[in-house]
Amino acid sequence: MDYGIELRDQEAVVRLRGRLTFNDHAKLRVLIGEMTQNAAKRQVLDLSSLEFVDSAGIGMLLIAREEMANTGKQFMLRAATGQVKRVLTVAQIAKIVQIED
Repeated sequence: MDYGIELRDQEAVVRLRGRLTFNDHAKLRVLIGEMTQNAAKRQVLDLSSLEFVDSAGIGMLLIAREEMANTGKQFMLRAATGQVKRVLTVAQIAKIVQIED
């Protein structure tokens, strides 16, 4: 997994690319740290370039949501497609995390 962060007003858009799996745990922890440190109140994970996510990746997304809530930030997922969208749907993540198409 790779990522880039774009800050716009009160929104930080994080574009995830590649595959989000158990092996990305350390990278995602660094990303979560960056998200908690930036000034934007709304943190958006853009999943449009994410090709694959496994159950560990889903767990890491939930950890990110929890960390954002602990720092008073809004967290949401955006633009999931293909396998990623199917996994999010099956896991019923929309009951916990706001998802935009």
